[in-house]
Amino acid sequence: MHICFITNEFPKPGFSHGGVGTFVATLGKALVTRGVQVSVIGKNQESKEERGLIDGIYVWRLVPKSVKGLQWYFNSKAISNAIALRHKQQPIDIVETPELGLAFLSKIKGVKYIIRMHGGHHFFAKAEERSKQWKHVFEEKRSFGKADAVLAVSNYVKDTTRTLVNLGDIPITVIYNPIDVFKFEHNYEFDVNPYSIFFAGSLVEKKGVRQLVQALEFLIPHFPKVHLYIAGRDAMVPGTRTPYRPILEAAITDKLSKYITFLGVLPNNEMPKYISEAAVCCYPSHMEAMPLAWLEVLASGKIFVGSTTGPGPEAVRHMETGLLANPFNPKDIAEKIAWVFNHEAEAKTLGKVAREDVLKRFNVDVIVNENIEFYTTLCHSN
Repeated sequence: MHICFITNEFPKPGFSHGGVGTFVATLGKALVTRGVQVSVIGKNQESKEERGLIDGIYVWRLVPKSVKGLQWYFNSKAISNAIALRHKQQPIDIVETPELGLAFLSKIKGVKYIIRMHGGHHFFAKAEERSKQWKHVFEEKRSFGKADAVLAVSNYVKDTTRTLVNLGDIPITVIYNPIDVFKFEHNYEFDVNPYSIFFAGSLVEKKGVRQLVQALEFLIPHFPKVHLYIAGRDAMVPGTRTPYRPILEAAITDKLSKYITFLGVLPNNEMPKYISEAAVCCYPSHMEAMPLAWLEVLASGKIFVGSTTGPGPEAVRHMETGLLANPFNPKDIAEKIAWVFNHEAEAKTLGKVAREDVLKRFNVDVIVNENIEFYTTLCHSN
């Protein structure tokens, strides 16, 4: 079996990438160990073509096209051509993309094309209460119309997208995101920094980082040694070319600034260290599809504060495997963090249970088998 993933986010040293890239790298590596052939095709972050094997995955990074106003056309054409050439070299059984990915791809007879919902344009436009862009609305609906099958990374993203894109009663299979649980196993070599809070994610409003900063106002009077460490790449305000970090920093008062450290972009292999050193990890996203960053913390056995919104309750069982806060309410976020600071022993127990839960539900060794079963069934269908 040969699976070809289409993404521009496959991890590349020196460049930031999103959750989809981490997902493809983790699942792709696991599929290869099961004897499945895996290719990844997408645009490069640099103006050059690159091909090579990474963890047994054939990665083909194409030269990005920069024809003003027509990038979508020429990039889609280049990806379609690359898929066709790869298919001639090693016949492809399945091509997989996120929500928008199939819109302008040419289909090859005999190859199955699937969409895996990681949270598309309709989904996040609703979550962020922003206007939908007609171009992306058209692309997403066209893309779903070309899919032979649809997957989703959570029940929440499945049900929400089904309604927003008017998918009717088409079958949608839910398979959770996989985690390399041993990569994020708790490392006792690192001492915990008391009263430290660690946040990792893109610096953008929907990740809840502004409300987390505001939560310090409620924590400082009771925990004067509290300190927030923020890791992540700066992102643009949706629909603009305006970077978000300067907006966030401008809202931080002189009183709060000494309690905050910006770490910038951290290499993925360094994340376990920062997670282990934190007293608590808090990622109060306004909305997610099924956040890999959350699962990484849970897999580490570290106490975690997430969000009540979206698939939050699917990923975290409140007061059993972690805590959930209202991501729009800084006081509620602060109260959940304060509980962790005041209940160290109980928090450690929650972290231990969280890791056991991840081992059962999100372990890559479990998830890869679910994917292979899905792919195999699809390949044998008419």
